[in-house]
Amino acid sequence: DYIALSADEGCHYDETVEINLDELTPLAACPNSPDAIKNVSELAGMKVDQVAIGSCTNSGYEDLMKAAAILKGKKIAHNVSLVVSPGSRQVLMKLIENGTLATFVSCGARILECTCGPCIGMGQSPKSDAVSLRTFNRNFYGRSGTLSAGIYLVSPEVAAASAITGVITDPTTLEYADEFEKEQSYIDDSLIYAPSKDPEHVEIVRGPNIKPLPVNTPMDSTIDKKVVIKLPDNITTDHIAPAGAKVLPYRSNIEKLSTFVFENNKPHFDEVCKENNGGIIVAGENYGQGSSREHAALAPMYLGIKAVLTKSFARIHLANLVNFGLLPLIFIDKSDYDKIDEMDELKIENVNSLYDSLDLIVENVTKNETYKVHAPISQEDIDILMAGGALNYIRNQQ
Repeated sequence: DYIALSADEGCHYDETVEINLDELTPLAACPNSPDAIKNVSELAGMKVDQVAIGSCTNSGYEDLMKAAAILKGKKIAHNVSLVVSPGSRQVLMKLIENGTLATFVSCGARILECTCGPCIGMGQSPKSDAVSLRTFNRNFYGRSGTLSAGIYLVSPEVAAASAITGVITDPTTLEYADEFEKEQSYIDDSLIYAPSKDPEHVEIVRGPNIKPLPVNTPMDSTIDKKVVIKLPDNITTDHIAPAGAKVLPYRSNIEKLSTFVFENNKPHFDEVCKENNGGIIVAGENYGQGSSREHAALAPMYLGIKAVLTKSFARIHLANLVNFGLLPLIFIDKSDYDKIDEMDELKIENVNSLYDSLDLIVENVTKNETYKVHAPISQEDIDILMAGGALNYIRNQQ
């Protein structure tokens, strides 16, 4: 239900950010990180091979109408492949009803399903050494399915303008009418069916590539495992559980999917985990950045990973680790990261003492050292971790 949110009367702020909208200019994220930002004007004139508009980002009604306003009555450049992925069935229906879908098709675009698609390397992989402009939210190395391609993240307006000219183009240099009918608020949920009132008698049909979801065991009071991999800063969910057409068909088969974990960082990582009855992951800053891909926590859990020790975590991945019962820990003294090597034996005792303090001691049995660590979690998270993940926790409440 709607609740109005506002600042408390008489409150004080730690920081005030003022933005002058007149000073904003179109930006692009350059290969291979959303943080590699440049002004589009700096990149103007670079030849473009592919443009992709949509996916889960910049695929709403207004996003696509803005792109269509630039494309209307035009044709895409001969050197450009343009694809459009509407964000939902309702968005697609609206584009059909007001004729905008015809604008996209007539300009030379191909219409894709309302799905992730090219964003995770499932189709539309660019040609070798291509420049691909995408309105997506991730451009990590290899994610598109083509290792040598340069993937740039841009707005729908930049994408549409560049598709017409064939080179990266600042849309503010073009003339076009950007007024359009606002989206009518309607919801069509006629194809959504309510859950059965008798779920125990519902048959779940699973093909040979669909396996039941693995369930973790409750957290042990002592974790004594080897460091099965040591990683640098900015490890993404694509590093942990790769995207792409080779891997994603196994998203419902965690046993098979687990064989690809960290394949680009440490080949046969799954075999190392099996040989050592699981283990502990050690990493640098911003571990788990990128998508909300829960498989990046689920597959390591299947392989027996019990704890992840880093300098810092990306927020969503931290939540996923808790949800699947993997203990997240950060170094209190970040220099301790340098003291640990792969295959060191680490012991964490009295894990259930987290209820009293979120600080723990990690013993490096191999080097006879100890490190102070902190669990960046809430009291509710502790209950979930001790149960072995959210599924176990919920089941125990019944």
